[in-house]
Amino acid sequence: MALVKEAKKAIIERFKTHENDTGSPEVQIAMLTERINQLTEHLQKHKKDHHSRRGLLQMVGKRRSLLNYLKDNNIERYRQLLEKLELRK
Repeated sequence: MALVKEAKKAIIERFKTHENDTGSPEVQIAMLTERINQLTEHLQKHKKDHHSRRGLLQMVGKRRSLLNYLKDNNIERYRQLLEKLELRK
């Protein structure tokens, strides 16, 4: 299930870097993290849903590459984002 419009707006408001920001790495990573958390809960109930599991793994890979990009270009923003999202690294 996709993110609800209100939840998406709340994530954008929390992680945006400027007024009209919807595509910065921080926002994209936050959206992916929320979706990953939802899918993780779904897969705990539906263990044999392999199609969703594949999608989850793709999202994790995409988030990882965005995190690597942010780490290479601005380490301080990377650290702040990890702290806000409570991701380990």
